[in-house]
Formats: sequence, structure tokens, C-alpha cells
Amino acid sequence: MALSVQLPGGACWTSLLLWCLLPPGTLEQGFTLQAQPQDLVLAAGGSVLVNCTTDCPDASHITLETSFSKRQAGQGPGWTAFWLDKVTSNNPIFCSGFCNGSQMTGTSRVTVYRFPQHVELAPLPAWQPVGDNLTLSCRVQGGEPRARLSVVLLRGQEELSRQPAPLGEPAEVMATVQAGREHHGANFTCVAELDLQPQGVGLFRNASEPRQLRTFGLLLPHPPQSCPTLPPHLQASRFWEAGTSGPVVCTLSGVFPAGEAQIHVQLGDRVLSPRVTTEGDVLRAQATGTARSSPEGALQVVCTVSLGGQSRQARRKLTVFSFLGPVLNLSEANATEGSVVTVTCSAGARVHLLLEGVPAAAPGQPVHLQLNATDQDDARDFWCHASLEVDGVFLHRNSSVRLRVQYGPRIDRATCPQHLVWKERTMHVLPCQARGNPTPRLQCLQEHSRRQVPVGTPFLVRLNHSGTYECQAVSPRGMHTLVVVMDVQGEPGAPGGRGKRGVPRPAKRPGGATHAMCSACTHTGVNSATTNINIIMGVLGTLGLLAILAASLYVFGMQKRSGSYEVQRPRPQQPWLPLQPLHPQQPEEPLQPQEPLQPEEPLQPLHPEEPLHPEEPLQPLHPEEPLQPQEASAEEQAP
Repeated sequence: MALSVQLPGGACWTSLLLWCLLPPGTLEQGFTLQAQPQDLVLAAGGSVLVNCTTDCPDASHITLETSFSKRQAGQGPGWTAFWLDKVTSNNPIFCSGFCNGSQMTGTSRVTVYRFPQHVELAPLPAWQPVGDNLTLSCRVQGGEPRARLSVVLLRGQEELSRQPAPLGEPAEVMATVQAGREHHGANFTCVAELDLQPQGVGLFRNASEPRQLRTFGLLLPHPPQSCPTLPPHLQASRFWEAGTSGPVVCTLSGVFPAGEAQIHVQLGDRVLSPRVTTEGDVLRAQATGTARSSPEGALQVVCTVSLGGQSRQARRKLTVFSFLGPVLNLSEANATEGSVVTVTCSAGARVHLLLEGVPAAAPGQPVHLQLNATDQDDARDFWCHASLEVDGVFLHRNSSVRLRVQYGPRIDRATCPQHLVWKERTMHVLPCQARGNPTPRLQCLQEHSRRQVPVGTPFLVRLNHSGTYECQAVSPRGMHTLVVVMDVQGEPGAPGGRGKRGVPRPAKRPGGATHAMCSACTHTGVNSATTNINIIMGVLGTLGLLAILAASLYVFGMQKRSGSYEVQRPRPQQPWLPLQPLHPQQPEEPLQPQEPLQPEEPLQPLHPEEPLHPEEPLQPLHPEEPLQPQEASAEEQAP
């Protein structure tokens, strides 16, 4: 019995189902029926064109069975096309038809995808401690098929986590990272990726709004295990005097980021305004505080550093005290020599005083000192030492005052020797010094000439410095005089000078004779006159020699310009003689530079035959043989 099934346009689904459940081989199919395209992928709610086609030459009743809305798009031999509209699910579709009375079927899968509609990264904490774990949570609304949907967590462009989206709405994915310094200021993002590239559709992405993370740390760079955190380091003086100001410095290391930290400094009940600076991970605040005049006692300074909801605090106890004095007073600041001066030192309560080694009778009591003013007390400093016990510690303070005593001028003999022996042409200093108040003027004058010699400065000693001097120190309060004798010894061997014992040495005359200087003359007047005469004679002799030399050059020049000359050979009986120095009989003693030529003995020309005579004038060598001009030749005389 053969089973025949009629499938009109309105055939029931029961017949189709029975037909599909027939075991294989029941209907022999020599030809195939296909639904194209195979494995449809389209966006939810979209439309697609499906073609049912077969290779059977005698195909009939080709149709498409589906739960979606369909409409026929076209028909031809062996094929029929249909439009599927508003596809919203992943249901399969069936193509069926007949070939030579036998039924044919073909199927195709439909995959519907939906984009992720909303992706959100959960808010991050305002501050995240460095080293703590940070949990990132991402929620994805929509996105199908879920098997192709992934959730990615990014820090900037760096991928931190990639996970498949779980089922359910919304799909939530979490990841944990350890917060570090490198995460400070970084942007975190959540991205949903729908990968349909294997189906030839493409890759679809949807990202959340980025969120910025701020990390912080209030730790040391390498803290010990026993002390992971340390309070700020607070610097302030332990003792503050009432009414004075002082610095307060607060420092904390290991602060990250240091520029984001808040620091507060408070002195007592007053908030200070510090100047905050940062250097790497070191935070430093410096402020100036003032201790009130009252009340005295304990005061506390507090430094607080806050960052990321955490804080570090340091406290220091201060003591405010009042320390008046010491105050030094003189009964006379400018006293006169011989007057009585009283020195008084006073201070506040509980203060111990000590004036020049003399203690006060009791704490808080003044101490006095009296003295007769002398010249030794001028410019004397008086010192008063004060001490005060504060919170078990002694504080010390000193004060001084200077006394001026007016007294007459004085020259100390220790600085001003009575007798000085110096050598001529040497540098020396007259070391006399004068003192007095007011300061005196000191000068040393020669006894007779009233010539002044420099005092306290180097000078070149000469013979005319010998003598007796009066050194006078003069001020409005009087005058003091000391006598100083200078003995200047001449250089040994010098003309007109003295030997080691001051005996005059004989001097050489130009003619070879010697004469002795008058030993009865004073060493200042005679030596000075002799020296001046010798200088004048030397200048005159030098001028005479220059005049003779100039005249000889002039005569020789006139002869040379008169024409040509022929030099005749000297006669054999009168040979040329070389020039001889003066005093040939004493060659071993050269002329002394200290003894100029005397004007009464002019220089004489040298003659080999006879001695020099002052009445004979200077004669040129061989005057009997002058140079004769040559006669001009005929060629030279011709015009």
C-alpha cells in the first residue's frame, strides 16, 4: 500500500511532520533540494531572501516552510524564491518539493545577532591605596549570540582582562588588579566585542565611558616590617620666649603623589599658614609661629598630612617662658680719668645674675660694681651673665657694655726707643706709638731744623737724618714729649763717609795726591757741603769734555766736505802712538766714581815726548802732516 500525501497550499503541519518522520530509504530520492543561503546570519528584525532550488528536471510544488513571515519573490524551473521578514529568532527553515512523485526536503539554520546596547564600567574609588587590590566591574546590556560576545577591560590601550559574556541580562564581568603608582591618573574602559568574522559579517564593538583612577601612598619608600608607617617629622624649638616668633617645619617622606597631599600646621589654638614644597616623594611645610606674651606654660604644635582619606599626624610639646634681661647700665658712659663709675646689671624675676664674677644676692636682685676710672679702663667691656631654669633646663644669656675713659696723651717708651743706630741707605720704621682719649696726633721733629721724620711707615735712612728728635703726642687733653736720638752711620769706603767706628776715611784727589777730611767738622754739615762741591765739579768737567768732542767733530766734518783727500803714510821717524789712560804710572787704581775732576786741573792732551803742562793748548796728532786734497784731472776740470 503506497502512501500519498497531497500538499496543497493550505496543507496541515501534521502531514508535513509525518512526512519528515519517515525513515530513510522509505522514499528514494535521486535528486536534492537545497535552501540557499545556508546558515543565514542577519540582524534581529531584518529581512532575507531564501531560494529553494533543486536539480530535478521534473520538480513540482517547491515551497518554504518557516515560522517567520514569508512572501514569494519569484519562481522558475527547479527553483522558488521567498522573502523572510522580521526575523527575530534562531529557528531553522525548510524547503520541500516533489520530483517524479517523490518528496524532497532541504534545511538551513538562521542566526540572529543583536548589538550590545549599553556597556558601563562601575565607578572607581576616589582614591585607591597603592598595593591594594582593585576590582573592576563591567555590565553589558544586550548582545547576541552570547557565544560570540566577549567583554574586555582596558587600562588606556593595555588589555587587562578578556572574558566571554555570561548569560543573563545584563551580563556582568569582573576583574581584579593590584593598584600601583603607574595606575595613578590612568583611564580604565570596558569594551563589549561581538565577533561575527567567521560568518563573514564583521567585528562589532561598544565601549563604556572611561573612568580615571587616582592612587596614593603614605608609606616610606622601603618601610621596615615593624613600622610600616611613620608620622611626620616635626621640628620646632622646645622653649619659646613669650612674644617671640620661631620656625615650625613639618616633613613627611614616602608621600605619593606629594602634590595632592594636604598639610595643616597648628600652634596652640591658632592655625598657621605654611609654605608647602615637594621634592619627589618628600612633602615639606614651613611656617612661622609666635608665642603669646601670656600665659606662660605648655603649648602644643600639631602637624597633620592628609591624602586619599588617610592622614598622618605629629605632635610636639613646647614651653613658653619669660626671660627679661640682663640689662647693663653705666653711671657714666664717657668718664674722666680718676672719676668713680658704677656698673649695674638687672634682670627679671627668677633670673640669676653674675657681673664680672660677682653674683647677685638672690634671684631677681640686681648686682653693682664700682671702680675708679683709669686709662687702663678705656674701651673696657663689662659682661653680665644671666641664667633661668625652665622645665628643668637652664637657659643662659649674656650682655655687655663698654666704658670710655678720657685721659691725656701718652707715648710708651717700650714702643719708642731712646737711641737708634741705623746705617745709611737702609729702610727703617720709627715705631713710636701714642695713645689717649681722644686719640692724639703724633709727630717727631728734628731738634734744630724742625724737620719731620715719618712715624710708623718705612722710609730710606740718609745721613741728614742723624740728630736728636722730639716726639710729641698732642690732644685736647694735653701734650706728651719723648726724646729720640738717631745715629746714622755712613757706608764703609764711601767718600766722605765713616768707617765702622765713625772715623772719616781719606779721599783720593784726581792728581793722585790724597787729603784727609777735617775730623773736627760735624758729621752733618761738612759731609753735606763736600758732597755738593764734588757734584758741581763733576758736572763742569763732563760739560768741558763734551764741548771739546763737538768741536773736533765739526772740524773733521768741514775738511771732509771740501773735496777728495789722499791720506799720506806717516814718516818712519814719527810712528803712531796709541792713546794712553790718565795717570799711566798708577794703572792699578782706577778712577773713583765718587771723586769728580777738579776744575783747577783741566784735562791735557797726551804727548809721548814730554809731560803735560797746563799752559799748552790741546794739539791734534801730527799737525805737520795734514790731509792734502788731490788735484783734479783734466776730465774733471772740463766743463
